[in-house]
Amino acid sequence: MDPINGLLLGFSVLFTPENLLAGLLGAIIGTLTGVLPGIGPTGAMSLLLPLTFVMSPTAGLIMLAGIYYGSMYGGSTTAILLRIPGEAASIVTSIDGYQMSRKGRAGAALAVAAVGSAVAGTIGVLLLMLFAPTLASLAINLAPPEYCLIALLGLLALSFLTSGSRWKSIAMVALGLGIATVGTDPTSGMSRFTFGSLDLSAGLDLVPIVMGLFGMAEVLKAVSGPSTLPSVKGIRFRELFPSGKEWKEAFPAIWRGSFLGFGLGLVPGPQNVISSFASYRLEQRLSKRPEEFGHGAIRGVAGPESANNAATSGQMVPLLALGIPFSATSALLLAALQIQNVQPGPLFIQNNPAIFWGVIASMYLGNLLLLILNLPLVGIWVSMLRIPQPVLLTIVTITMFVGAYSLNNRVFDVGVMVAFGFLGWALNKLRFDLSPMILALVLGGFLETAFRQSMYLSRGDFGVFVTRPVSAVLVVAIAAVLAIPIVQKARKRKHQRTFADVKVREE
Repeated sequence: MDPINGLLLGFSVLFTPENLLAGLLGAIIGTLTGVLPGIGPTGAMSLLLPLTFVMSPTAGLIMLAGIYYGSMYGGSTTAILLRIPGEAASIVTSIDGYQMSRKGRAGAALAVAAVGSAVAGTIGVLLLMLFAPTLASLAINLAPPEYCLIALLGLLALSFLTSGSRWKSIAMVALGLGIATVGTDPTSGMSRFTFGSLDLSAGLDLVPIVMGLFGMAEVLKAVSGPSTLPSVKGIRFRELFPSGKEWKEAFPAIWRGSFLGFGLGLVPGPQNVISSFASYRLEQRLSKRPEEFGHGAIRGVAGPESANNAATSGQMVPLLALGIPFSATSALLLAALQIQNVQPGPLFIQNNPAIFWGVIASMYLGNLLLLILNLPLVGIWVSMLRIPQPVLLTIVTITMFVGAYSLNNRVFDVGVMVAFGFLGWALNKLRFDLSPMILALVLGGFLETAFRQSMYLSRGDFGVFVTRPVSAVLVVAIAAVLAIPIVQKARKRKHQRTFADVKVREE
């Protein structure tokens, strides 16, 4: 199906009461998630994952996708007004956005951030519409060895390319893979790590795990510490008008950030955060006045905000075309489809054109809707920060318990959620990044199946991973990722030796 006919099909699917309501709900919840510091898109998506059980696959995916890219919009509000990012991707926006706010240009910063997000989101959806079908058609020729290596590359890249301790990331991957093996072996039928429990024989459900790790852990974190919800004054609508000079500087940054963000969204890892930092550095290097950055440069708001929104669309390409998520949020989107017995992959677009094109159409409409929600109604979102934290935490906790129990009508799932809530809280205290664990948990079964199929096809010959052209390229890519820390250490030692030699000569 060509893109034009596909888009027409998508809008015909979108304009039904259920799908329109799902898109509106996702946009509103996503914006609220971005505005309220601490919850984050992953936490909100995990809380509402049980709601998708009673929705069609299209409506469920539309709602969760709306929460995801909607949170990118809302996250800039508190970043600009209070220097408190609503989510991680807005950290860079807070640098110059807050400085503009202190100079009385908060409205202009909010307007540029919203317009940049809308433009980047639209460009990202257009590229997604063009890239995903092409990649899917190429992926049809891939075999289990390639899928096994792609999954392994995603896990390793997320472990080695993220910030923080590399060993902690590897430990999270190992923990996620270990949890994924609990249950019945799909090949032999043997029980693994069930300790005689009938509840564990079916494995651990992903939904209560992510609800615990992100939702319950955030509640425990809030209860164990001081209130994190600040108070702020409102913004008048007439203040939301940047000057002509500000627009002239912002628009080139928006375009550059859009394409840069989409490209980085195709890479495993925290794409939204990486793309916003990369865009900021790019704008700083291209600027004739780099000294303005950090003191209220409009390009420091426009570029990063555009990049993190475009990266959201980029992440959807490997998810829908290959069936492999490269981030924790896209892993939740995969889980939502799998719950509905819909498997993303090379044949997903061909077998489920209504779902794919319906989501594409919803993202076009969603970006326009979010632009409306985040400009004229900015005062409403700011007022949400005045909700008493005990009230908010009570609502979230009740929602989690009801959602966990409604999965299978078992108290066991509630216990799993609470247990992983305490685990997530403890890991956050110890500064462990949970994203590699979630990705490993989702990809664990897929990776095991692909590896076993590869061994069956080759009769136990590991050469199957290097004799096939595509798999050989993937092996080289994996080797390059593994070599990154070695190269970094070598360069660091060389720099230290050079610095020591210079110091000795000076003495």
